[in-house]
Amino acid sequence: MEIAEDYREKDLVALGILKGAFIFMADLVRQVGIPLEVDFITVSSYGSGTESSRAITMHQDLTTEVRGKDVLIIEDIIDSGHTLCYVIEHLAGKGARSVRLCALADKPSRRERNLEIDYLGFTVPDKFIVGYGLDFDNKFRYLPDIYAMETPDAEE
Repeated sequence: MEIAEDYREKDLVALGILKGAFIFMADLVRQVGIPLEVDFITVSSYGSGTESSRAITMHQDLTTEVRGKDVLIIEDIIDSGHTLCYVIEHLAGKGARSVRLCALADKPSRRERNLEIDYLGFTVPDKFIVGYGLDFDNKFRYLPDIYAMETPDAEE
């Protein structure tokens, strides 16, 4: 696995973005198979809507000391990029030696901030997706697969 090769013999912290990344992250860290620390951060920009508000709120900061360590951010989906840019800057301010990004899904059609995704599962069209940890208003995370959702504001 590419992540294991890139981080072998490094002081790695896998940082999950809650709540969406928890299922993907659990599966991923088991597959990586190298020693690492696990922590979580809770930030949001969605509230109960289907589009980012662009106002980032941190609900829970990480508890692991990251100064001088390599951090791999694990995210469910990258949309506008505002939340991830906020988290990357936050980690740099805490003295992380390196910060890389791993995402289950990417929605590049919605990107407003420039981001480099180091490890990517797949790209999705401009549809709202749920399942496998991804939600709509904190619902549908439990679904074992990923589905495009018909949103209330979708044209008929």
